[in-house]
Amino acid sequence: MTALRFVLRGTPDQRLDLSPLTADRLAGLGSVAIEALPLQTGRHKVTVGDVFRVHSGDASHILFEGGSDRFDRVGEAMKSGVLEVEGDAGQQVGRLMAGGTLIIRGNAGGWAASGLLGGRVEVLGDAGGFLGGPVSGERTGMRGGIVLVHGKAGPRAADRLRRGLVIIEGDAGEHAGSGMVAGTLVVCGAAGPLPGILMRRGTIVLGRPAELAPSFVVSGGAPLVFSGLLARAVGPVSEAAARCVRDAAARYAGDMAVLGKGEVFVAG
Repeated sequence: MTALRFVLRGTPDQRLDLSPLTADRLAGLGSVAIEALPLQTGRHKVTVGDVFRVHSGDASHILFEGGSDRFDRVGEAMKSGVLEVEGDAGQQVGRLMAGGTLIIRGNAGGWAASGLLGGRVEVLGDAGGFLGGPVSGERTGMRGGIVLVHGKAGPRAADRLRRGLVIIEGDAGEHAGSGMVAGTLVVCGAAGPLPGILMRRGTIVLGRPAELAPSFVVSGGAPLVFSGLLARAVGPVSEAAARCVRDAAARYAGDMAVLGKGEVFVAG
């Protein structure tokens, strides 16, 4: 089936909330009805038709032809289907997704995959801060699903991760995996200072040595059986992550300043 296409008319002059444009919300609507839908903004009222030319197609596959860093909340609360953005996207893309696949063929702003419950979010470029992390007022971040960033990520990636898998094939900013409760974070490149600080449980794999908090303790080498199992688990998502896991040589336990049942593996 042909995808439901949204062709960008021109660079938007304000931030736009695109959360209404998902498969479950658009099912059964024609292009005329979709173009009449209002979009929340910060300044003046606009409709979908003011921003996009809509070409009819199967709502289970949505394609935005043209992106912008002003496109916020793309794919929010998706339950199924495939949504692709050919270009950049703004903040909170994929927030509270429960299923389906969201692909950003550019960069994504802060809080991408915030509160993710399930499904997959893939960013071909870079991601902003708090990737998979909670927004203000929330206690935990991602609770399931898969996030793959092919570029780098900003500070506090996987902040307070509770469940799920986060892979960053490039570098990550400071405090990656801060406050993790559970789940897995793989950073194939360099991580900024203090990855895993205040993590209680969970697993972090770092492709390069990083400045850990002094409350982490050396705990021998990476168990070969564990490395092999984790590499097979992440391999279908990212071969770069699988190589990073297989190269893990040192293991640190922590953060002993809190519960101390987390672990950080560092490639040799």
